[in-house]
Amino acid sequence: MGTSRALSGIKPTGMPHWGNYFGMILPAVELAEHYDSFYFIADLHALTTVRDASALRADSLGIAATLIAAGLDPERVALWRQSDIPEVCELAWVLGCVSGFGLIERAHAFKDARANDRDVNFGVVSYPVLMAADILLYDADVVPVGKDQVQHLEMSRDMVGYFNAQFLGSSGYDADDVWDGRGLKRPDAVTSEKTAIVPGIDGRKMSKSYD
Repeated sequence: MGTSRALSGIKPTGMPHWGNYFGMILPAVELAEHYDSFYFIADLHALTTVRDASALRADSLGIAATLIAAGLDPERVALWRQSDIPEVCELAWVLGCVSGFGLIERAHAFKDARANDRDVNFGVVSYPVLMAADILLYDADVVPVGKDQVQHLEMSRDMVGYFNAQFLGSSGYDADDVWDGRGLKRPDAVTSEKTAIVPGIDGRKMSKSYD
């Protein structure tokens, strides 16, 4: 296992599908061979659509079982439930206070919801901020993402710049310098053909939220 840190998360919203496998599960298992790996079950993110507490608990356990069955070794990686770490919400609030709404409303999910006249709760609007907090709280060096998620990673990197500039008077982490722990670290995206978008039978991205 390497000294650099990898991080990824997956929402517990129903039965895992091939898009989950190729987009997160397989890359997570492979990265764990080379990185100190941190993986979480994103139950807070699931609250944008899920209202059944018992189903959310059951799906969280199901995701954990799927990850382990696919080869993730709980003796070698950190695996936890997002809501068990309250600091992630604290960091999300701070990031939200330094990020302009213009950045947030460019998020694909937000634009898609408005374009299709779906009800948009504030959780959907603030989704990229919570995702950024998930990534930045743990000083991740790399984040495996599908091509449809690269935007969220780039937004997280932008928020690092906003935070470090406003609180530290710095433009942020420079990969050529030694990280001194004074601010938030800019992570890099890891993409490959294995993290490409997997289409569903309707031609759109395979997604449980599309049924």
